[in-house]
Amino acid sequence: MNSNYNFEQRSRMDRAKGEVKKIKAFYSHVLVFVVINLMIVVLNIQALEPGESYFHFENFFTLTFWGFGLLVHGLSVYLPNWVLGKNWEERKISEYMNRYKKR
Repeated sequence: MNSNYNFEQRSRMDRAKGEVKKIKAFYSHVLVFVVINLMIVVLNIQALEPGESYFHFENFFTLTFWGFGLLVHGLSVYLPNWVLGKNWEERKISEYMNRYKKR
């Protein structure tokens, strides 16, 4: 019984560490996104001719497509718990473990 408890606790700890790692990776992605896009904005503004408008599609190309990728990354980190519930992963693991015990 004690070893089973240790296994469950270790398993939960591993899953928690995995979740924290995913969130940390997402935050790092956000930070790089902001820094790089700010640099692009500054460079684009410096390259403008006098009186030229900044609002051209090519000035927003990276922001738009990378922003979409960032959105997908964020959804992959936060959406599963929101849609499936916090205990979904644990329930599914228990379900599969019970199936394997029956075999």
